[in-house]
Amino acid sequence: MAASAFTGMISAPIFSHLGGAHGLSGWQWLFIVQGAVSLLASILSLILLPDTPRRTWWLTAEERVLADTRIARDVTNRTEAATSVWTGLREACTDPLTWVFCLMDCLHLSANGFKNFVPTLVKEVGFETTTALLLTCPPFVLAAFVTIMVGWNSGRMNERTWHITISKLVAIAGFIICVATLDTWVRYFGVMVFVSASYGVNTLILGWVSSVLAQSNEKRAVTLALCNTFGNLSAVYTPYLWPDSDAPRFVTAMASSIAFSAGVIACGWVLRFALMRANRRLRNENPEITNFYVY
Repeated sequence: MAASAFTGMISAPIFSHLGGAHGLSGWQWLFIVQGAVSLLASILSLILLPDTPRRTWWLTAEERVLADTRIARDVTNRTEAATSVWTGLREACTDPLTWVFCLMDCLHLSANGFKNFVPTLVKEVGFETTTALLLTCPPFVLAAFVTIMVGWNSGRMNERTWHITISKLVAIAGFIICVATLDTWVRYFGVMVFVSASYGVNTLILGWVSSVLAQSNEKRAVTLALCNTFGNLSAVYTPYLWPDSDAPRFVTAMASSIAFSAGVIACGWVLRFALMRANRRLRNENPEITNFYVY
């Protein structure tokens, strides 16, 4: 979220001062600057980011054991025996919940297809280019705050479905506001609403996947990879929902985001009922069990 917020602040001076320099357009300079920084960050991440808590260099031996134990303790129905990567792949692909989560993440990121078009949308609201780029910052700053608060409250209450449902309903309200009026500041308010509410769901979905489908480290890794892969497929088709001919209301994009958001809600409730059933089965098999699936 912070990166998305700063993108507007970085883009504005680049477009203003570097656009046309050395025969390159502003967007080309933006790609060069952000690409160079991303390349440096990726190299540093290979060096600095650990694979597991047990391999961290900034924790003591006792803290590493504690962190690893906490993660294992939070997993329901965990497999203690060592498994191979291929076993994890098979377990992930044969678990129906994997594909519900994949669909859910794909629909969620499809609803978030606006992320590359917020500057265009804000400009169509009634602002010139540089101002529009700067005004893309507040929605993402708010989204960062909302993401933290929604994630914190979801963890505190040990609940997922209602947090996702309410967030998506608020996002739908924001999409409707942007379609229903051409008033400049009302539409900008709508942008603030749907950006912050939509991104508030990001961590919930992947965190939910990580806790529910983590019977082995290999299964969790494969499931997260599948969810990210299917989710990012949305980048293939969502740009086509924003044709210039739809400006300034962008009815196709907004209606699609509403439908995608509704699909996320539906997937959330399918998962809720499936996990409730799984918890009942676990309770019947072992009345003394205390660690259940979160929904």
